[in-house]
Amino acid sequence: MIVTLSSYAAIFIVLSYRDVALDMTLYRGMLPVMLVVAGILLVFNGLLSLIRKSYSEVLIDLAIVMVKMFVIMMAISFFLRDFAYSRSILTVATILQFVALALWNRFCWHLEHANMISRRVLIMGGANDCHSLISRLHAHSYLKDYVKYVYPDYDSGDWKTVMNDVDLVILSSDMKLGDKAAMLNYCQMNGKQVFIIPDFYEVYCSNVELDKIDDIPVFRPRYLRPTMEQKLMKRLLDITVATIATVSLIPVFILVAIAIKLDSHGSVFFYQRRVGEREKEFTIYKFRTMCVDAEKHYGPVLATTDDPRITRVGRFIRTTRIDELPQLINVLLGTMSIVGPRPERPFFVEKLKKELPEYVHRSNVKPGITGMAQVYGKYNTTPYSKLVYDLIYIQQCNVFTDLVLMLQTLRVLVSKGRTEGVGGELLNELGEYPSCEAKRDDENL
Repeated sequence: MIVTLSSYAAIFIVLSYRDVALDMTLYRGMLPVMLVVAGILLVFNGLLSLIRKSYSEVLIDLAIVMVKMFVIMMAISFFLRDFAYSRSILTVATILQFVALALWNRFCWHLEHANMISRRVLIMGGANDCHSLISRLHAHSYLKDYVKYVYPDYDSGDWKTVMNDVDLVILSSDMKLGDKAAMLNYCQMNGKQVFIIPDFYEVYCSNVELDKIDDIPVFRPRYLRPTMEQKLMKRLLDITVATIATVSLIPVFILVAIAIKLDSHGSVFFYQRRVGEREKEFTIYKFRTMCVDAEKHYGPVLATTDDPRITRVGRFIRTTRIDELPQLINVLLGTMSIVGPRPERPFFVEKLKKELPEYVHRSNVKPGITGMAQVYGKYNTTPYSKLVYDLIYIQQCNVFTDLVLMLQTLRVLVSKGRTEGVGGELLNELGEYPSCEAKRDDENL
């Protein structure tokens, strides 16, 4: 209804300023197409259920949906009716639809959260996971998840009594597999919602194929590496996207280069050795965002929030992710992909391999400009959590997954929290080990 009314309102507005004759049959014929496209995009971006999102997330997702719909409708109208479909009407309709849907979603969001029942939460597992979960749940108060119990001593038999007094049970990754299985079975039998923070064994088993030995069912985990066919299709997608993006962004490259030179002395670009596929080192290209010789006195350290080594222009292009654009050159050279685990410095790779032995599997694919860890995590997400995201991506590595992550990256670009440096709390938690991505280390790492 909102999409339809906004479309007719756009026609009325444009006609009131322009004395032109329109073929209304064309617009009535295109309206069902627009409704189908809008419906698919709203479902695909999870905008039919708003209860687990903040309204800012809803607004960002809606804006992305409207941009996608505008592009799709322009493409469809071009191929079906050439330029007979007015671009002015389509532009005005998109703006009206965004405003109307934003207001409607605001109403629905308030309604859903007003009737949302608070959940009592039990967190079970090690101290580190428990502390991290509590802080995350407190930061997202709109979810109305109340941490009632924290139960690190789950070896005793009292956990069944505690579970009966909560609605949601969260099991951490450091618990024994047998204990988690028993608790999961108990929750299933008693209607309790369960969240499981996966360990590496569970990640490996998350994408298995059913096989059998005689009549005995067995799971066959897939190797954590893409097939030759997947690599070929992924490379074709990389070349296509990187070529189009590089040509389209040449004006941006020029403007950023001028801004960097005017802001501080030194090179426009930043070059650094990173570890790529099969642990081969390569040179990564970025726009320089920090002062020259930023590592001179401190060596490789993570950039923090409000890091004084970041230049004024550098802070802006970091926030907008413009500093990543030169990596399109890496993609065209074949040392990186558009989507994949973020490339790390050799210094940090060796440290992380000692701390997390499964880290070695990240090099089974080319590193990427964006990835699952960047879409679903943050810069200050723990190394363990980022590695889980990376391994899950490697299991699901294909063209469709890459396309989805490319589109979802748009949400990250406008989310400030995703670009924050590492804060003191995380540095204390990690000790000497950096974030798995070590993204905000640029010139200093």
